Amino acid sequence: MFTTVNDFLQEWKQEAAVTQKVLDALTDESLKQEVAPGLYSIGSVAWHITGAVFYFPSQVGIRFEAPDLQKEAPASASEISETYKLVSDRLSEAVTEQVSDEKMNEMVNLFGMDMPVQAVLRLLIQHQAHHRGQLTVLMRQADLKVPGVYGPSKEEWEAMNASK
Repeated sequence: MFTTVNDFLQEWKQEAAVTQKVLDALTDESLKQEVAPGLYSIGSVAWHITGAVFYFPSQVGIRFEAPDLQKEAPASASEISETYKLVSDRLSEAVTEQVSDEKMNEMVNLFGMDMPVQAVLRLLIQHQAHHRGQLTVLMRQADLKVPGVYGPSKEEWEAMNASK
């Protein structure tokens, strides 16, 4: 639970940096990798993560300018990565300017459930982590080097052990 705006911003900065690292490892070719035929692709999951950074806060009155996130996922990995960075930075600025510690406890309705603003921001981080996990599995299937998220990836672990 976040009790202050600063609590959220500190965690958001860390989580966004990890997500950015994962998105930066994508390639244009990898965006087409699907879970199974007709299901989510790397590109659609990455774009969904990016859009959620705008969608969740906008549902509780946190406003900031963002590109068209409802369009189809771009075919460019760098466009997805750059858009995520832009939206993530703008979210941090908007929260700093528009949310007080008191507002963190204000009740709002999201998906038909009443919850405090802080719970919506927590849900945003959890939602991002959930889909980031899906993304790393798809990346492995696409033969991409998967960056470490909450610790070293297989490749990073092997490199660390090889240097001993």
